[in-house]
Amino acid sequence: MSSPSVGSAQAAPDFAAVTGRQQQTWATGDFNVVALSVIGASEQLVEAVDPRPGQRVLDVACGSGNASLIAARRYCEVTGIDYVPDLITRARQRAAAEGTRIDFREGDAQALPVSDGEYDVVLSVFGVMFAPDQARAANELLRACRRGGTIGLANWKPEGWGGDFFRALSKHLPPPAPGMKPPVRWGTEEGIRDLLGHGTTSVSFATRTCTQHYRSLEHALDVFFTYYGPTARAFAVADAAGREALRNDVAAVFRTYDEAADGTCAMRGEYLQVIVRRA
Repeated sequence: MSSPSVGSAQAAPDFAAVTGRQQQTWATGDFNVVALSVIGASEQLVEAVDPRPGQRVLDVACGSGNASLIAARRYCEVTGIDYVPDLITRARQRAAAEGTRIDFREGDAQALPVSDGEYDVVLSVFGVMFAPDQARAANELLRACRRGGTIGLANWKPEGWGGDFFRALSKHLPPPAPGMKPPVRWGTEEGIRDLLGHGTTSVSFATRTCTQHYRSLEHALDVFFTYYGPTARAFAVADAAGREALRNDVAAVFRTYDEAADGTCAMRGEYLQVIVRRA
């Protein structure tokens, strides 16, 4: 999702308005269905960060709770925050089914309802990267993490499955507000250093992969157009020709990254795993 250049006299985006529209979009469908297909990224991140039993862990933009549940299985004291009420409800249901105590709260990644330095570990998996005010969201991650604590992120990169999918989708959405930066900025080393470098003592990067499995390519498309908010919303407001073009564009991306040879669908996507130590 590219954004126009920003002139020195250009007004800042109305982040509150963008956040409101974005919240409505992510509330469309049921993101939990899609989140289950990328749970491997949460498992990889928690393994890399290695939170210890008893540590306080915050999962930012937690969705239906993938990373929260994995950290809680290590007997960490976990809080999960998301601004979509239905996803918080689903996260609580999943935790209850496991007999796990997790403090799930409604809240915005750009204004976390937590105290300064409250957490030993702060995580976000394909979550905080979508916050409209990137600088404010980054500062909130740093604020929530104690000095010497760890922040672990999994973010789609500009290239590969994530970047291609978002570019295909953006062709069918209104252009971003002037001054908005693309979410995949969080999937670059330069972007992370710009956003978090001032508050950290060390930053490490690793390119990891996550494979999404579906019964077929058509099944993958049906899931995304039914349950993934941005795709479902774009499809709902398009006319017949627009719907066909949108589905064809997304299908082309899915086909490019589908490595299955048996008629099922196995989309392999690279993402950037980031681990930083709070200054």
